[in-house]
Amino acid sequence: MRLVPLLALAAGAGAACARPPRAVAPPQPGLFGPSSQPVLLPPRLYGSDVPRSDAEWRAVGREAASLLSQYIAINTTNPPGNEAQTARWLAAVLAREGIETQVFEPRPGKANLYARLRGDGSARPLILLNHMDVVLASPEYWAVDPFSGVVRDGYVWGRGALDMKGEAITQLMALVTLKRAAVPLRRDVIFLATADEEIGGGVGAGWFVEHHPELVQDAEFLINEGGTIRADPSGRIEYYGVGTTEKSPFWLDVTVRGTAGHGSRPTPDNPVHRLVRALDRISSYQTPLILTPAVERYLRDLSTIETDPARRAWLGDVRAALRDTVAVRALTADLTYNALLRNTISITGLQGSDKTNVIPPVARAALDVRLLPGQDPQAFLADLVRVVADSGVVLTPQGPNWPATESPVETDLFRAVVAAARERTPNAVVTTPPLAGFTDSHYFRRIGIVSYGLSPFPLDQAESRGVHGNDERVSLDDLTFGVHFLYDVVARVVAK
Repeated sequence: MRLVPLLALAAGAGAACARPPRAVAPPQPGLFGPSSQPVLLPPRLYGSDVPRSDAEWRAVGREAASLLSQYIAINTTNPPGNEAQTARWLAAVLAREGIETQVFEPRPGKANLYARLRGDGSARPLILLNHMDVVLASPEYWAVDPFSGVVRDGYVWGRGALDMKGEAITQLMALVTLKRAAVPLRRDVIFLATADEEIGGGVGAGWFVEHHPELVQDAEFLINEGGTIRADPSGRIEYYGVGTTEKSPFWLDVTVRGTAGHGSRPTPDNPVHRLVRALDRISSYQTPLILTPAVERYLRDLSTIETDPARRAWLGDVRAALRDTVAVRALTADLTYNALLRNTISITGLQGSDKTNVIPPVARAALDVRLLPGQDPQAFLADLVRVVADSGVVLTPQGPNWPATESPVETDLFRAVVAAARERTPNAVVTTPPLAGFTDSHYFRRIGIVSYGLSPFPLDQAESRGVHGNDERVSLDDLTFGVHFLYDVVARVVAK
C-alpha cells in the first residue's frame, strides 16, 4: 500500500516508497518556519488563461490537490482551532497571486481572513465563505494519519478533506483563476475564511459580521457549505442540491443533584439514577411530525427520480403519506427524512462520577436538539419538561438560539447553479434540500444576503460518511470536477 504526499505528486516526483498498511506520514518539515521565512508553497500548475480543455482543468485540479494536501497538514482541530496559522498560509497563497488580504485576530491563535477581488461595481459582491477549523480525528481509527494530506487509491485523505478544507480550496481556485486570467468582473468577489464554525459560535463568522459589517454588508450573494451533489455508487449524479435553509440548534444541558456518598451504600436520591430515568423518557419520546414548505418541495423533487412506485407516490404527496402508517414507518426509517420531518433530540453526553465507588453529587447529560423552521424554542422546552415529569431534573439551554432562515431561489446565483449543473448533467434535477445541521450562513441571511449551501463534489453515501467520521477523503476526480463546477457557477454570476 502506497502513501504519496501530494506536494511531491504535484511537483512530478517519482513514486514514494512502499509503506506498511498503518503507516503514518511524517510531518512536512519546512512548511512553516520562523516568521521571517516565507511559507513553502507547491508549484502553480496552470497559467494565465481561463482553462478550456479537460486537460487544462485536470492541471487546475492537480494544483488544488497539492494545496489541499498542505491545508490538511495544518492541524486545526477545534478546540483550540489554530486558525491564525492557517490564515497565514492562506495569505501566502493569495499574496503569490497578487491578492491582498486582511487577517483579523480577535483572540490569540484565532483568526479570520478576508480578501476582495475587485470588479467594476455594477453589481453587488459575491462572498465565498469557508471555515478553517475541523472536528476531532482519532488517529487510531484511521487508515492513515488524519493530518498527513496523502493520496491513496486516488483520494486525498485527511480531516477536513470534505468539511470543509476541500470546498475552501475549490473556492480559492475559483478566485485565483479569475485573477490569473484577468477576467473582467461586474461584481467584487470576497473570499472569507473564518474560525470557530465547528463549535457553533466563538469568534468566527458571527464575530466578523458583528465587528466588521462594513466589509460584507454590501454583498448580494454568498456561497457556503451545506449543499449536496448526490451520486450513486457508480458515480452517476442523481441530483444537485442547493442549501437554502437549515434547522437551528437548541442544545440543552440536563442536570440532576443529589447526595454524594460511597458506592457501597446506595442512596435513594442518587442523581445518576434520576438522570437515567429522565433520559429514558426523553429517548422514548417521539416528537410530532411537521411538514415544512421547504421539505415538501424537496421531497416532491426527489419523487421525480425515485424508481420505486410506492416511494415515488409517498414523496410526491407527502401530506397524504403522513396520514398512512405504512408510509410514515418507511419514510422515518430513513435518517435524513426523519430529521427533516420533525424536531430531533440526540443524547450526546453523560457525566457522573469519575470514580466507580463514588456516588456523585451531580449528574449531567447533553442533548443535541435541532428545531425545524418556525418552531418556538421555549414551547419545545416546555413540552420536554412535561415529558420528563420530574421537578428535580433541570433542563437549561447551553447558549443562544436563533430562528431558522431561508433564502429565495429566484435569483441570478440560483440560475447560475442550474445552468452549470445542466451543462454537466442534461435534464439534471436541481433541488433545495434543507440541512438537518446548521452552518454559518444564518449570520449573513439575517443581514439580507442571499446565502446558498453549494457542495462542489459528487459524493455517494459511503464517501459522505467521512464528514465528521473516520477516513475522511475526497477523490482527485471529484476535486477536479469541483474546481471546474464552482468556477463555472462563480464566473456566470460575477463576470461581465
